[in-house]
Amino acid sequence: MDNVKNRWLIAASAVGIHISIGSAYAWSVFTNPMVDTFGWDTTQISLAFSIAIFMLGMSAAFMGRFVEKHGPRKSGMLAAAFFGVGVAGSGLATAVESLYLLYLFYGIIGGIGLGIGYIAPVSTLVKWFPDRRGLATGLAIMGFGFAALLSGPAAASLIESVGISATFYILGVAYFVVMTLSSQYLSPPPEGWVPKGFDASAQSGNKKIKPDLAQLTANEAVKTRRFWMLWTMLFLNVTCGIAVISVASPMAQEIASMTPIAAATMVGLMGLFNGAGRIGWASFSDYIGRPNVYTTFFVIQIIAFFTLPIAVSAFLFQLLVFAILTCYGGGFASVPAYIGDIFGTKQLGAIHGYILTAWAAAGVVGPILLSLIYDSTNSYNMTMIIFGVLFIVAFIISLWIRADINKLRNEQGASNLSGVASELK
Repeated sequence: MDNVKNRWLIAASAVGIHISIGSAYAWSVFTNPMVDTFGWDTTQISLAFSIAIFMLGMSAAFMGRFVEKHGPRKSGMLAAAFFGVGVAGSGLATAVESLYLLYLFYGIIGGIGLGIGYIAPVSTLVKWFPDRRGLATGLAIMGFGFAALLSGPAAASLIESVGISATFYILGVAYFVVMTLSSQYLSPPPEGWVPKGFDASAQSGNKKIKPDLAQLTANEAVKTRRFWMLWTMLFLNVTCGIAVISVASPMAQEIASMTPIAAATMVGLMGLFNGAGRIGWASFSDYIGRPNVYTTFFVIQIIAFFTLPIAVSAFLFQLLVFAILTCYGGGFASVPAYIGDIFGTKQLGAIHGYILTAWAAAGVVGPILLSLIYDSTNSYNMTMIIFGVLFIVAFIISLWIRADINKLRNEQGASNLSGVASELK
């Protein structure tokens, strides 16, 4: 055990992968330069990003088994190849001015790299941090949320100096190198490994570490009611969050009478709260438990969405939007640890991949639902109220899954007691 790797360096390696693939959130930096250079519509350009996010969810679902079978190192290198080729290939697409090639390279190939890269380090981190699952997964997924703060200005500066195509080539190579190097240190802990002092602290009662509810395969997990409860909670959280992100600026101007510049500043700050919510809520979940965190998300957002239509004060409006964004980011970061708690770590990567199809579905449903409601009412007020109702549904499901988990734990406790009693006879 003397040669066991440093788990904090494992976490740093995971951040390296996530901060590379999270650059997808800075896609909008390319929009105006492409419109000006190639004359493409904003909708046509944003479709590349939508395809990439959809492929993220789909490839995470289909490649989860690959990650479990071949481990995080090979999976991370595969993600580096797909994402690096996807971004660099976008340079070729823009060089020949082909939208369809852009959809192929950035949307499909890059999107596959996003999905594999997103789940590759997560199941490994959960195994390395049985005492701090939320913190560990929050760190990595925080990297995904904060990435645009680094890659956005870098891409904008490169576009200014070397042009669109060369920017894609440079970034594609850079992401490939960072992701490949980060992958080299990733590996699961040795069989039977636990953190130093973990057993002693658990036994002395200093840390109340609950055993995992079960150790299920991905196929077994999807047959349970609690899998679909967790899927639905993530779906509703992401659907409403993405919808708010997509219309934050015009909504701020309509409801709170904010100026376009003030609204744009608010949109920039939203990225900070998205990233902070990932590490903050996920770390907090180690102390109050994942079920409590998800219930808290929905209580906060019920209040926020019902209050937004009457938030004519710019300060209150921004406060509510930032609160929603922390819950949006926190939902992503807390879900891997939640999966570990209720399904175990046997095939966590594969189960996480299946759960992330909720993200793919929400990425399509959220903006469409918002557009349909807004077009029929011509107001964001009714839209926010309908989303508030959806969060009431999510809140009810969060209570239902808690009851389900408690029932199973009680049944397991009774079974263990009867087993001990039979041994004493």
